[in-house]
Amino acid sequence: MAWRTMEVSEQRFRFVAAASCGGSSMTSLCAKFGISRPTGYLWLGRYRKGGVSGIGERGRRPQSSPTRTEKRVEDRIVALRRERPDWGARKLAVLLGREGVCVPASTVHHVLLRHGLVRVEDQHPQALKRFEREQPNQLWQMDFKSPKGWGQNVGPLSVLDDATRYVIALEGTWTTRAEAVQERLTAAFLACGLPDAMLMDHGTPWWNTKAAGGWSQLTVWLMKQDIQLHFCAIRHPQTQGKVERFHGALESARRRRGLPEPEQHQNWLDSFRHEYNHVRPHEALAMQTPASRWQKSQRVYRPEPPPWVYPAEAEVHQLTSHGVLHLRGRRWPISRTLGGEQVQIIRIEQRINILYRHTLLREIDLANHGSTAVEPWLANPQL
Repeated sequence: MAWRTMEVSEQRFRFVAAASCGGSSMTSLCAKFGISRPTGYLWLGRYRKGGVSGIGERGRRPQSSPTRTEKRVEDRIVALRRERPDWGARKLAVLLGREGVCVPASTVHHVLLRHGLVRVEDQHPQALKRFEREQPNQLWQMDFKSPKGWGQNVGPLSVLDDATRYVIALEGTWTTRAEAVQERLTAAFLACGLPDAMLMDHGTPWWNTKAAGGWSQLTVWLMKQDIQLHFCAIRHPQTQGKVERFHGALESARRRRGLPEPEQHQNWLDSFRHEYNHVRPHEALAMQTPASRWQKSQRVYRPEPPPWVYPAEAEVHQLTSHGVLHLRGRRWPISRTLGGEQVQIIRIEQRINILYRHTLLREIDLANHGSTAVEPWLANPQL
């Protein structure tokens, strides 16, 4: 069966589901979700017209550009770039100013983008929102460091507390296999407790590039510990800025101090982690150490977590061992990773929405016999 994948926020879906039930007025619903009535009607209309695709994030680029740079200036920008391909928009804007053409560097950059004259590696898109948690263990960031200099195919695995910069784990798994990562995370959970949420990129093993919605076995294992999962946008490494900066400090230490023999690499990492947490002052913490701000989470890791309990009024179905939903005489593939799990169904007019725990998995369009996979949403829109 053909399916599409898209992103959709929890807030929009929850609002549409509540509005479709008809139990509350539009005014009270909009107040509850913190949106205006026009926005509420806009989301509801888009959903009725296009389903989850209609309420997904849309680009903000205007349909027309009345203030677009005139062709003469645009041609000159392109010519200067080709004369000096290593110069960026700011330097080119200075050259244009010397010629009597006053153009902002941002305009120069947009022209270069339009003509394909900015390499992918030179593009640095800004994160949509800067975030920082206030308390320890509200959010942990996780990523693999580059393998450069480590003599391995995979660099060390880092887990960092967002609020305090405390390094929860720094492990040389030297592999992205889910079993190895889960083993290290289990040890971290036993020693440090559980975080409320974790932030990761679209990488292995916490993201399955071959599965609709990106679901992996590690994803499900983390969700069963009631950990909210957040995934940064593709090509937005600054969303994980704290762990990236930690990797910068780790790389600087590797270059200047050197590494011992490979069999001693983990001891070196352990020593660096202790120094980073307990000795090294941190500018973002008013020159205090991460250890002086961090404390163990009170949430306890459970090797065998209890089954998830859906609301009493919810319509619940169990997927087959292959992750298939049997509904209305048809087989609907949902996710192999969730084989045997229970899911909740929310019916909205001619569409059926499938949720696992809090997370929307897929939308089935009965009218058009279509199926749309939904990437795990950001449970907190303010992330």
